[in-house]
Amino acid sequence: MKTTAAKYLALTALLVANGAAAEANSLAPQVRHELVMLPYYSVFDNLAFEVEGAKVTLSGQVTRPTLRSAAERVVKRVAGVSQVVNEIDVLPVSSHDDDIRSAVFRAIYRQSLLSRYAIQPAPPIHIVVTNGDVTLEGVVNNPTERAIAGLQANAVAGVFSVVNNLLVETDERVAPAASEVARGAPEARSQGTAI
Repeated sequence: MKTTAAKYLALTALLVANGAAAEANSLAPQVRHELVMLPYYSVFDNLAFEVEGAKVTLSGQVTRPTLRSAAERVVKRVAGVSQVVNEIDVLPVSSHDDDIRSAVFRAIYRQSLLSRYAIQPAPPIHIVVTNGDVTLEGVVNNPTERAIAGLQANAVAGVFSVVNNLLVETDERVAPAASEVARGAPEARSQGTAI
């Protein structure tokens, strides 16, 4: 009798744990979709999120304060989300940074190897500029494209430094996060997902 009760409790705990994991996996594609569909989300913004059960933590950098509040608002409306922690930073207003953003965009997306990314509805290379420092975020197909994007950004006049955080799609760290979430696969990991 005791072994049957113990087995029942173990099975119940396993089902609850699996249900929580399944819920987190089902929330990630919905949260990603809502964030990507924000009207003013652009290549000059970087959004990421982490799902822990019914809690979603937003992070990244945006150029508009309204985008920060809009991201929180749309994620709160996703079914199954009970709490949203908004850790998104609003970048300082600077005409110099705006000029650098435009120049880096042109340098990267006009480069022949990277130009095919520019025609996508949501270009995968995001350019974050803070006080002349450039950070590249997102996903590219191979290490050569990653290196070329970094070189192109570094060649822009007025850029103080470049941090190349671009991930390669074939990399083991990216395959579940970038490839599967982009396709909406339920197996995608639910923590630390970049958009």
